[in-house]
Amino acid sequence: VTNPSTGLTWMDRNLGAQRVALSSTDDKAYGDLYQWGRSADGHQCRTSSTTSTNASDETPGDALYITEGSSPYDWLTTQDDNLWQGVDGTNNPCPGGYRLPTDTELDNEHLTWSSDDAAGAFASVLKLPMAGRRSRSGGSLLDVGTDGRYWSSTVSGTDAHFLNLYSSAAGMLTTNRANGNSVRCLKD
Repeated sequence: VTNPSTGLTWMDRNLGAQRVALSSTDDKAYGDLYQWGRSADGHQCRTSSTTSTNASDETPGDALYITEGSSPYDWLTTQDDNLWQGVDGTNNPCPGGYRLPTDTELDNEHLTWSSDDAAGAFASVLKLPMAGRRSRSGGSLLDVGTDGRYWSSTVSGTDAHFLNLYSSAAGMLTTNRANGNSVRCLKD
């Protein structure tokens, strides 16, 4: 789908979603929840098993969601700011020709909405649902149907930027890279 205001073309649904959202709380449109910088290795599935053992490189080699209880709250032993950078970026989970948006691209999209909240996100051409998130500390699902968090490719210190939306507001924030958030891919 293309936003005529920004000229950007996006996938019409979240990665892993069965369909385009029919409402903000359409569970078939929620899709998967990725840890920042990880590939589509199975960890992103909402019911994947967990491990508390950090990965030593960018390809953990299994489908386990890596929980993290200590700073810098990353699934990697040594942080790597170069993951998810562009269509050829390491671990880009998007299909060919697509990539993660930067924080600026995601925020510019958000600024075109009719209202600055979940209703505006759903009314937009992206039809963004409130897919919830996955906890970095235990891997549990949180805020499903009441919150939506969408990763950008942009890092900020030990964290990464994401678009947060809920019933009364929306905006760009940062969070720990070990958290599981939705991904909406942008055509390169």
